[in-house]
Order: sequence, then structure tokens, then C-alpha cells
Amino acid sequence: MRRPAPLPVAPDEQPSDERPPRRGRGIRSRDESPDAVVTSLAGGDGDGDRADDAESGIQVADEPLLTQRDVWRAARARRKALKSEIRRFTQRSRRRRMIWLGTFGALVLLIGGTALAAYSPLFAVEKVTVIGASSLDPAQIEAALSDQVGTPLALVDAGEVKAALIAFPLIETYALEAKPPHELTVRIVERTPVGVLSSDAGYTLVDAAGVALTTTDAQPAGQPLLEIEGGTDSAAFESAGLVVRSLPADLRSQLTRVEASSTDDVALTLGEKSVMWGSSEESAEKALLLVRLIAANPDARSFDVSTPDVGVVG
Repeated sequence: MRRPAPLPVAPDEQPSDERPPRRGRGIRSRDESPDAVVTSLAGGDGDGDRADDAESGIQVADEPLLTQRDVWRAARARRKALKSEIRRFTQRSRRRRMIWLGTFGALVLLIGGTALAAYSPLFAVEKVTVIGASSLDPAQIEAALSDQVGTPLALVDAGEVKAALIAFPLIETYALEAKPPHELTVRIVERTPVGVLSSDAGYTLVDAAGVALTTTDAQPAGQPLLEIEGGTDSAAFESAGLVVRSLPADLRSQLTRVEASSTDDVALTLGEKSVMWGSSEESAEKALLLVRLIAANPDARSFDVSTPDVGVVG
């Protein structure tokens, strides 16, 4: 269908030199005011297109116009959202960093404060306590360690302590224990004497390892006389020492002599009773057998427990 010609325009309705803006999709330039509309970028006449759409029976709704103000508002909203996201991420990173720095600082202060206090006079030794001494006098050991008084517990010299305790041969092992704030505890294990060796110098008290403890002119009471071939460095002495240490207290108190020429022929003298012990193997079973045999035969003078399964009474 052909489009009808336009009606004549009245003189007072003649269009001015300024042409009214035309509706359509478009954007405005930087020189235009916020309310100005830029013509559509699409080709053709907008009014002609609308007329063609009308002729074809299609209803076209007026599309909203995108002004410079709308673009500016959208850009500002985007910048604001971006700043908010950056600020939120920065605050979370700063908070995490502050937590790590605070934890590290507290740990450094704790370690430094503890080390400073430990090496300061606040934890200096004021008392030395000796535990485990029976044959030895604890007061003598404490006096030997008096040089450690006033020394911070963390700075106690183990070498100086060892040098002071060497003067006590009866001490087999020892351990130092610091008890803050001012106590130093020395736990000692004394050597167990197994008997005395007779020589021109007198009677030397020795332990199972052959370490000389003391030497006296007279035989110490309660200590058996050791007659071992080869001396303290022999295998016979080692076997005899193990046998003596395995005896129960009641038999140990009756022991007066220990003889051995080899590892398998250890012999004991209990008062007026002689005992053939044999080797140091199965000494616990042999001790129980000997106790039973003596209880069953109190008047017997000789016992053989070298074979713990069968005891012989003579």
C-alpha cells in the first residue's frame, strides 16, 4: 500500500531551523546536554521504519532512551562496587596479617621471657638435695656441690658436678634434676660391694665391676673375703660378682668367703656351711633351691646347687 502524501502545514506551524530530536536507539555525544538524544546508528529513516511497521500490522513500542546521565550513573555504580570489593578484600588480608603478626610476636615474647628468666638470678640454685645415698653421707655430697649455689639452674655445669662426685667412689651413677625456682636435686646410685680383696696394702672393698671403693687395714664387717684366680680382670671374678649380687639378703648376711678359679666353679662359704654354686647362670633358681635345702637340713654342712633341678646335701 502506498503511503499517503502529508497534509500542508499551516504557516504558524512551519518548522523552525532547529529540528526536534527524533526518537530511536542511539547515544548522545559529549557536547550535547544530558537531555539531548543522538540519532540512531541504524541506517534508514526512523519514521519511515515505523510507518512500514504500521502498514504491516506490527505494533512497535517506544524504546527507552540511553542518555549520558544513565551511562555516568552506571559507571559510577560500577566503580563504587569495585571499590567496595577491593576494600573488603584488603580488610580481610590486613586482618589475617595482623593475626599472624600478633601470634608470632606473642610466641617471641614468651620464648624470650622464659629464656631471660631461666638464665637470670630469679632461678638461681639455693639448695642442693641428694637422694639415694645409704652408705654415703648426703651432707658430704651436698657440701662438695656447694659451689653450684648461686648459679642459675640453666647454667649448672655438669662437668663441675662430675668432678666433685669423682671423690666418692661408691657413687656408680648419678642424675641431675632441676626443680625451679631454687632447688638442684642429685639422684645417685651407689655401687654394691661384693667383698674384699686381701693384699699387702690391706683389705680393698670392691664392687661387681672390680672398682676399688675403699682400702682398710682390717676386714670390713659384713663383707666376704674374695679369693679369685686372675684378680678383678678375670672372667672368674665377673662370674663370682654376679653370684654374690643374686643372693637374697638373708644368705648375703651369712656369706664369709667366695672362691672361684673359673666361671663354672664358684664356691661360697656361709658361716660353717660350704656351697658349690657352679656358674652364674640360673642364679635366682639356685638361690631358691639353697634356701629350701638349708631349711630342710639345718645341720648339714655342705650343699651342691650347681644343677638347680637337683640339689645335693652332704
